[in-house]
Amino acid sequence: MAKKVLVATEKPFAAVAVNGIREIVEKQGYELVLLEKYTSKEELLAAVADVDAMIIRSDKATKEVIDAAKNLKIIVRAGAGYDNIDLEACTARGIVAMNTPGQNANAVAELVFGMLVYMIRNFYNGKAGHELKGKKIGIHAYGNVGQNVGRIAHGFGMEVYAYDPFMTADQIKAAGAIPVEKAEDMYAKCEFISLHAPATPATIKSINYDLVKNMPKNAYLINTARQEIIDEEGIAKIMEERPDFHFITDIAPACDCFKKFEGRFFATPKKMGAQTEEANINAGLAAARQIVDFFENGNERFRVNK
Repeated sequence: MAKKVLVATEKPFAAVAVNGIREIVEKQGYELVLLEKYTSKEELLAAVADVDAMIIRSDKATKEVIDAAKNLKIIVRAGAGYDNIDLEACTARGIVAMNTPGQNANAVAELVFGMLVYMIRNFYNGKAGHELKGKKIGIHAYGNVGQNVGRIAHGFGMEVYAYDPFMTADQIKAAGAIPVEKAEDMYAKCEFISLHAPATPATIKSINYDLVKNMPKNAYLINTARQEIIDEEGIAKIMEERPDFHFITDIAPACDCFKKFEGRFFATPKKMGAQTEEANINAGLAAARQIVDFFENGNERFRVNK
């Protein structure tokens, strides 16, 4: 019996991505099942009942969903973040959970500078703004996205610093940035900080008042990572105390306390980091290839659960 691969996407992939996924899956003799624009959990629970593999985007793969998928052996999140998958439930069932790191990296990095230039040029309101050339940018977490941010920052003529507790100084240097040993030192040095850390027990609310308050004059904090890593009350307190402080985010804050900081706060109405046709295609095709590689060769390279 042919293996079944479900693509479950409340927000569908572009048609060209779906066609590419279908080609990869069916070339291997597998069956592709599509569940797009679903509106209820019950639809998802019914769709997973007999599939061997599943590709999702920001869809929630909860314990209930995992338990309903009796034949499931692998689930791939088309994108870098995977906190929408219940990893413990996957591990308990012997299911491999993967992400597709790097596929959205350039899209997110370009958004960082799209939002940043928009704000430093006063939202194009005709008034004089600022330039990025010669300024210092600190990149908090220097993985795939962070390194793309660094590449673009060099193009603007910026000085690029990076902090990443999981990389050596030599690795950071080789990837094009000046390594910083302590996060506090980078925040005190750089006018611009771009956040790319995942949401983990160690990072939740780690971007807080004490870490950020000593940024230089005319500071800009840019978050295209996860909302959970921001201590929103702490950042709002800094904005109250410092009329020169700016906050830009691709994840709408849970707190509505930022709305009063007009001109110094900007949030996208929906998370836009990976919302390019190119990233959409890249992540979807990578997910399909990883599923085939797993079944045919046992490759678990991008596994994110134990």
